[in-house]
Amino acid sequence: MRDRGFEADFSGAAQAQVAEIEKQRPTGNSQPPGGRDLRSLLWCSIDNDDSRDLDQLSVAQTSPTGEVKLLVAIADVDALVKRDTPVDQHAAHNTTSVYTGAQIFPMLPEQLSTDLTSLNENDDRDAIVIEYVVAEDGSVGASDVYEAVVRNRAKLAYPSLGAWLQGEGPMPPKIADVPGLEANLRQQDRAAQALKRRRHEMGALTLTTIEPRPVFEDDSLRDLVELQRSRATELIEDLMVASNGVVARFLADHGLSSLRRVVRVPEKWPRIVELAAQLGYRLPEDPDAVALEEWLLRRRAEDPQHFPDLSLSVIKLLGRGEYIVEQPGETTTGHFGLAVQDYTHSTAPNRRFPDLVAQRIVKAALSRGPEGSARLAKRSVPHEQGSAPLSPPYSDAELEAIAVHCTEREDAANKVERLVRKAAAALLLQGRIGERFDGIVTGASDKGTWVRIRRPPVEGRVERGYEGLEVGDHVRVKLLRTDPTRGFIDFARS
Repeated sequence: MRDRGFEADFSGAAQAQVAEIEKQRPTGNSQPPGGRDLRSLLWCSIDNDDSRDLDQLSVAQTSPTGEVKLLVAIADVDALVKRDTPVDQHAAHNTTSVYTGAQIFPMLPEQLSTDLTSLNENDDRDAIVIEYVVAEDGSVGASDVYEAVVRNRAKLAYPSLGAWLQGEGPMPPKIADVPGLEANLRQQDRAAQALKRRRHEMGALTLTTIEPRPVFEDDSLRDLVELQRSRATELIEDLMVASNGVVARFLADHGLSSLRRVVRVPEKWPRIVELAAQLGYRLPEDPDAVALEEWLLRRRAEDPQHFPDLSLSVIKLLGRGEYIVEQPGETTTGHFGLAVQDYTHSTAPNRRFPDLVAQRIVKAALSRGPEGSARLAKRSVPHEQGSAPLSPPYSDAELEAIAVHCTEREDAANKVERLVRKAAAALLLQGRIGERFDGIVTGASDKGTWVRIRRPPVEGRVERGYEGLEVGDHVRVKLLRTDPTRGFIDFARS
């Protein structure tokens, strides 16, 4: 963490701020100004088994027209973490929680992110609610954003919920304990699947990646296991993509600049075309998300075992996501992989700083109403005698600096997480020097050539015989050496 420029610990000032917040521990029982009391709804959270920093809840309703109305509640972190306070300064520096197999480095102190600003089960919490109607064809209709008080009725986990939704496991007991929650979750699932179908018709990409996770027994590393996707992970993914789109359009409609999350049209499209050609499929010469999605679906059906390898190659060639600023009236680059034009990050303010920034801009709009929000966009407005001048929470210049910093920090966090995974893998492979493995090339540049083997699912550098290898090539390699301290795994082409 320190080598990558992160603050691994919270400052004394930040700890003192948290202690003061805990002294004034809010009850969560009072309605926020202009907000609503939605504690009676069948809210639930869906996350990993071990997640304690709960950012969002969801619930479904039937709209007056018979369509499904989805409500997504986002933890109101800004209510307790004000701008430029010591805790906020730490968050602004790190910009993200860093999740390693050995230790989690939260963006916010755990007293906040896993308690006071977490949407914990059976606790009343202030939230920002994103509401939108989903038509049968998966299109998003009328939407709204507002403040409310909510209450999490059931903390659910991806593995058990996913198995139940897919008809492969029993109903989680917590669902049965809440009357009406079973039907509500089925309704949420149907709406999420409609959203998913719509996005993929527009060119959202079907990609399956292998995400290894270290397994410990006490303090001993025992294995690396793959995280599995399911209907439950898809439910949350599709609801959050739609919610982030609603927030992006809400801010644009109110004339406010905002951070957008984009994946640009891939510069390495010719290599994707070449990969497809090697497998007997012709892609257009110009980037085309719909055509790419058609090919990916075909390959997944034809060769599901090796589809994660192809997915990884495509992801590498698409390029990384980044944050940019969209000013009022502008149309920015969309998200190529998700096939959406309007997309921000706003649904995880406990874990990502851009989401906390977005929340503050949303609250600025909500606090002033439609007319006030329009005035906000003008940056400098003569104010009436005795009233404070209106200004957005962040200037465009501040947002530009935040966008660049968050993109850089996200890349650094990925490198920290990857290094710890590689250190774990190097430990597991120490006794297998000289063995041969089948792999796929995941990186090829002047900095080196990288290959990922399938069992265990780890990545290492090709030290010998890398000449001519390109991303996506299948190759057999021999394990030369490992160095767990530095996270080094070295292969030779075999």
